[in-house]
Amino acid sequence: MARHPLLSVSSIIASMSLNAVGSGIIFTYVPYILTHNDFPAWVAGSMVTAIAGGGIAGCLIAGPLIRRVGHARAFACFMAIVILSVWIIALGINPVAWIGSRVLYGVASNGIFIVAQSWLNEAAENQWRGRAMSFFYMAYVISIGFGAFAFGFMPSEGNLPALMAICFAALGVLPISLTRLKTPPPPEWVSINLGAAWRTSPVGMIGILTAGGLTMLVQGFTPIYVTKNGFGQQDVAMLTFLMQFGMLGVQYPLGVLSDRIDRRRVLIGTCVLIAVMAGVASMIGFGQFGLIALIFAIWAGATETIYSVANAHANDRAEPGTFVALASTMLVAWSIAAFVAPLVVTSLTPVFGPKTFMYAVVVLAFAYAVFVAIRLRMREAIPPEETEQFEMMTAQVPDVTGLVVSEEELTGGATPEN
Repeated sequence: MARHPLLSVSSIIASMSLNAVGSGIIFTYVPYILTHNDFPAWVAGSMVTAIAGGGIAGCLIAGPLIRRVGHARAFACFMAIVILSVWIIALGINPVAWIGSRVLYGVASNGIFIVAQSWLNEAAENQWRGRAMSFFYMAYVISIGFGAFAFGFMPSEGNLPALMAICFAALGVLPISLTRLKTPPPPEWVSINLGAAWRTSPVGMIGILTAGGLTMLVQGFTPIYVTKNGFGQQDVAMLTFLMQFGMLGVQYPLGVLSDRIDRRRVLIGTCVLIAVMAGVASMIGFGQFGLIALIFAIWAGATETIYSVANAHANDRAEPGTFVALASTMLVAWSIAAFVAPLVVTSLTPVFGPKTFMYAVVVLAFAYAVFVAIRLRMREAIPPEETEQFEMMTAQVPDVTGLVVSEEELTGGATPEN
């Protein structure tokens, strides 16, 4: 019996999924503990900013490191940094040390994505690469949700959640370390050109910037907000878990719709949906958990939609030879926005209160919707036959494959199956 193609890359997906379980635990544990222990809101908000800031550094570090030591060793190095970052958290509550820990995690997280996605892209054949990447995205996000859910059953006192996250990170090293999958050739080149990305697709580039800010706000500040308003540990964990499934319930239908009508119209509608959900969330009470979970799940799923549809729109307008440079530039743009938006919201929260991130989301979504509407009036829609098929992606796992380009890809000598 022939081996299913996805099994050949299962080691990469397994390693990333195990790491994601540990990340989900910490993503929920850190804001819950800081808020539960009455630290100011800016302390927990700083953790979100720190991850994004570290992610920018990770974009710059990963390529040269992979070129020097190869994909497998680079993956082990970044996983060691993940373990170190969680070990700092396990030592005890120390806001300054924890901010440093989150910076380290941001560096390692983007580095791991660059290794895993470029390796996966190299290993997958053209006929099933889209399915492999979609499965990778779904497995990672669901694993984050599972980690958040698992935190709800752990004692919040002490360091057991951090130790469990270390355990899953350590386990995540094993599948990719033991794989027989061929290691890709070392990268030779990275191109980041914000001007070229803007000329290719203003709507796509601004959409990726918007998605970076929106994603970090909803995913980073929601646990802080609900904990501040009396949610217990299990409620916070369950809410974080359910938010990940907005990707399936909201993103996929809107993505399919974007293949049938002008993607810009879908982006405008999605922005309206995000603004409405953020506005409703700011007004409802906390007595009905099911209603709150539904609102935040729709909100999170709509945010994911902005990322994937804007990315698809940009690639619709790009020449095939520019895909790599475009992906590299989009990742850097996403990371910058993911750093700036939480930083601004954290600085404004003492003035406007814990709902500041919701106000910021409404402003961002409305501004992007207006921008897209203006662009829509300026240019005619691309005919349906000229668009690429929508691929489900997640803003929590940005497309980083463009940051690692092999010598074969540069010279045109890559084999068809690569």
